Amino acid sequence: MPSTSDTRPEAETLVERKGALGRIRLNRPKALNSLTLQMVRDIEAALDDFERDPAIAAVLVTGEGERGLCAGGDIRAIYDGGKAGSDAPTRFWHEEYTLNARIGRYSKPYIVIMDGIVMGGGVGISVYGSHRIVTERTRFAMPETGIGFFPDVGASWFLTRRPNELGTYVGLTGEPLGAADAILVGLADVFVPCERLAVLMEALASLPAGSSSAAISTTIAGFSEAPPAGVLEPQQPAIDRLFAFDTIEQILAALRADGSPFAEKLLSVLSAKSPLSLTVTLRLLLLGRKTERLEDCLEREFAATAAVLRSHDFYEGVRAAVIDKDRNPQWRPARLADVTAADVDAYFQPSAHPLFADKIKEGSPT
Repeated sequence: MPSTSDTRPEAETLVERKGALGRIRLNRPKALNSLTLQMVRDIEAALDDFERDPAIAAVLVTGEGERGLCAGGDIRAIYDGGKAGSDAPTRFWHEEYTLNARIGRYSKPYIVIMDGIVMGGGVGISVYGSHRIVTERTRFAMPETGIGFFPDVGASWFLTRRPNELGTYVGLTGEPLGAADAILVGLADVFVPCERLAVLMEALASLPAGSSSAAISTTIAGFSEAPPAGVLEPQQPAIDRLFAFDTIEQILAALRADGSPFAEKLLSVLSAKSPLSLTVTLRLLLLGRKTERLEDCLEREFAATAAVLRSHDFYEGVRAAVIDKDRNPQWRPARLADVTAADVDAYFQPSAHPLFADKIKEGSPT
């Protein structure tokens, strides 16, 4: 007698309509909802469908499970693909980054609940939303300098939109942010306690189909509260002073001269990062400040991924963090003083296959 159990693999992305909401639920909870290429394509297709549907007032993006919205791209798959010489990593980044830009210009309200871990690619599918909700469980981070990479998905755009150095701090250190800190840095909008999320989602689904973005904001505001105190606000004057430099060497010198417990902690944090990644990241952030369009920042970052796949530090960083988990990467070069201009310039060569070839203005930085 044949088994009646269903052994089909469950979809990585669950897409449904609930009242006025188009729901997108990331469904890899055991992998912290890390993004695959198929999930990126699923999200794109869902956004197409919801944009055309007049019954849908807004899109709501959530992650299944209680551990996180999304811990980023599937870094093990990128590692394996890069090692094998496959074009899969490049294809993933190409489609992921174009999705990031799509979210930034989406025609309907895009609501995202940034509950639990939100890192890397998870930031890319949330930070460009029109309504970004954090909770007491939110742990937001861009930790790429610790794996020989750089903060991507447009980080050189969204970390540089405010006239302070908080974004520089976030991008270089990779330190996690709670709800209040994410709002302070401009990466989220409102705090809603976890216990109120279910009722909030019901209220949003009950809105009329033609509801405006303002009506959605009003509904969310009815469930929002002041977040628990963060850690960055009292440190912002120090961060603005210590990170306001054009080179990593100057930042480290300022931290050493400061000598405070906060500065000493940051020296320890930065000393564990890839020297090359820190240098590349700071240059991307400095260029991002002078860039007028998100697409141009994404274009520059996409071009830099080609050098990532050729680098030693990316594979060594992923080995130490994900493969062997010894947390002891051997960076090359090991010292900041040994990072050459040629090492860094390799990350700033134009891509042979631009993301937005038909949209880049002549003379735009790439």
